[in-house]
Amino acid sequence: MIKVPFAPPRMDKKIADEVVATLYSGWITTGPRTQKLEKNLAEYIGVSDVVCLGSATAGMELVLRWFGVKEGDEVIVPVYTYCATANVVLHCGAKVVFCDVGNDFNIDLTELESLITEKTKVIMPVDIGGMPCDYNELNELVRRKDITEKFNPISQEQKELGRILLLADAAHSVGARYYDKMSGSLADVSTFSFHAVKNLVTAEGGSVCLNLPVPFLNGDIAKSLKRNSLHGQSKDALAKTKVGGWRYDILEPGYKCNMTDLQAAIGLIELERYESDMLVKRREIFEKYDSLLSKYEWANTPVYETENKLSSFHIYMLRINGVSEEQRDLMMNTIAEQQVAVNVHFQPLALFTAYKNLGYSMDDYPIAFKQYSQEITLPVFYDISDEQIEAVVKAIALAYDSLEL
Repeated sequence: MIKVPFAPPRMDKKIADEVVATLYSGWITTGPRTQKLEKNLAEYIGVSDVVCLGSATAGMELVLRWFGVKEGDEVIVPVYTYCATANVVLHCGAKVVFCDVGNDFNIDLTELESLITEKTKVIMPVDIGGMPCDYNELNELVRRKDITEKFNPISQEQKELGRILLLADAAHSVGARYYDKMSGSLADVSTFSFHAVKNLVTAEGGSVCLNLPVPFLNGDIAKSLKRNSLHGQSKDALAKTKVGGWRYDILEPGYKCNMTDLQAAIGLIELERYESDMLVKRREIFEKYDSLLSKYEWANTPVYETENKLSSFHIYMLRINGVSEEQRDLMMNTIAEQQVAVNVHFQPLALFTAYKNLGYSMDDYPIAFKQYSQEITLPVFYDISDEQIEAVVKAIALAYDSLEL
């Protein structure tokens, strides 16, 4: 029996050598490697400024706070996402307004418009699985005259933008494309995740990609976010090493969520070969799954390329046609017995106790529940073999055949 893990990160000698070089460089916290990763990411995705942080979650919260989101405000979030997307809204004291999703798992634009009120400050679309949302429609929506007339700006930043902020949770979609533009450049601000199971890994980590229009100066905002990620210090540790540079000020009561050079060392290697190697490999894995699953009527395989969209091939979200949540769970157990690790991405947030206690009900989001109840996420990682992929599909087929349908 072939054992198949779910998503171990790629760790090879090239990464190890760069991490060791960082250890011996005398600088392991935020420093030159973090700065280089920020520069290289900005060039890769086509924006002027990127800020690397301890997590994508931290990035989302820093941006919400920069924009002045607070108690009394509303932020629209798809109900089908990881809890981080909504948790940061609650951390700011604002209200989460959940929106159902479409058949592609991404936010339902037809429902989204009806949820906008004079209290709406931010819309946070999520690129589930690495497939971009419909950003042309989203950008048109937040700029539409009747929508901007509803907008009630309070903070200076809100007044300067004059409309709802589009903050993309692009945690899954590094390298994805939409109308030949790169993910990270599709919204006002986008956040990437570099967590251990993501395509581009820094062990833990994330980034904020700034794409705000005039009159905003993205470079100045980047400096502000970096300062806020280091307790509001006027200087980072590297700047304080200069002669006479020990004195600093605290300009605001900030947070502690900076990226370290040890993390950036991994990211620099992975970004260097991301387009020519990692994305190529992940596409091959998706295509292999498609080929093997195509003979099964019950297999609803994910769409990862259209005329105008290309996924980052982050997670392969298979749906099993015609099964219930309970039957899907039975399949998961049978698959696990074959020593194949699968997962479910995601449990819609209205299913969780924390959100039920806030008054949300899963009954209000029927499409999200259907998608979730039939979804099984398959193993996708750089070193997966054809034999392991075949073992995954055989385990799923056995699990389906074992159901009493």
